[in-house]
Amino acid sequence: MPEKPDVLNRVRAALSTALTMEPDFAPEHIECDDEGVLILKGEVQSVKAKKLALEAVAALPEVSGIVDRLRVAPASAMGDAEISAHLRNAFVGEPGFKALEIAERIGDTVTSIKGVPVDPLGRVEIEVDSGVVILNGQVPGLDSKRLAGVLAWWVPGTRDVINGLVEPLGDDTPGMLQEAVRIALDKDPFVNAGQIRVGAKGREVRLTGLVSSDAERSMAERDAWYVFGIDDVINEIEVGA
Repeated sequence: MPEKPDVLNRVRAALSTALTMEPDFAPEHIECDDEGVLILKGEVQSVKAKKLALEAVAALPEVSGIVDRLRVAPASAMGDAEISAHLRNAFVGEPGFKALEIAERIGDTVTSIKGVPVDPLGRVEIEVDSGVVILNGQVPGLDSKRLAGVLAWWVPGTRDVINGLVEPLGDDTPGMLQEAVRIALDKDPFVNAGQIRVGAKGREVRLTGLVSSDAERSMAERDAWYVFGIDDVINEIEVGA
């Protein structure tokens, strides 16, 4: 294995290339141990930047694993209690989660947010730690896991989402990713989803169509990046009247 300074220089070069949209990005901490496990800490401006950065360093042959401590700058400054309140409302109010038990963990205490459904199909436990949303439990499928992650990212104060929800083993296809993005767009009240088409190839999603503003175009792209399992989003949505 190359000497550590060489490895760290390659990591910095990979980050610089991946984060051209963030020329001022400077990681707070980079360290690589003797086994090639990289510790990466810092703040980026978007989920897109976070995913691209992790993908770039993971592709380096010298890196055998990553301890991901990259955080996303929040859209609004929020404390953990405020983030938790938003999450409770979102998860309890989500029609697709009516058959799930929803619980919240604060320290060592776990509290059920709503009554446990008869014959529940799964359980979602929510925890917030320094702006990081941690999801644990079991859900009936990848669609539920992905929707939970999107709902967590929609909270303006969220800095990261650690999605530890477990779903039954099964194939994950481009069609499933496509459907997950479609669901996210349909649920976003700030996006006219009927004007947007979604395609998927491998782990890449392509968005096309016509929306009324640059802001709406950007929101649609962010929704796609929020979906668990997506590695790239090609935004070809046009803006027009």
